Amino acid sequence: MSLTSLLKEFYAAPYRREFSRARRDEDDFFRLLVLSEALGIPNPASFYTIELLPVIYEDLHEWHTRMGMDRSPIEGMSCC
Repeated sequence: MSLTSLLKEFYAAPYRREFSRARRDEDDFFRLLVLSEALGIPNPASFYTIELLPVIYEDLHEWHTRMGMDRSPIEGMSCC
């Protein structure tokens, strides 16, 4: 193990949980932007974000179970 990787691990280890939480929050915000039209929120960029729906659909089940929903909140997109 090199000194650089050892120092990186030493300084990043205490904040790993915070980094993962921040990443998850950013992913949730991105998911909200992409799915906003389906959730009833007007989105002026929906023409561009519709291309990202297949990417978001892969993680939809994980997202709605983490948010405490039994079923998908989006009509026409059922994963359970």
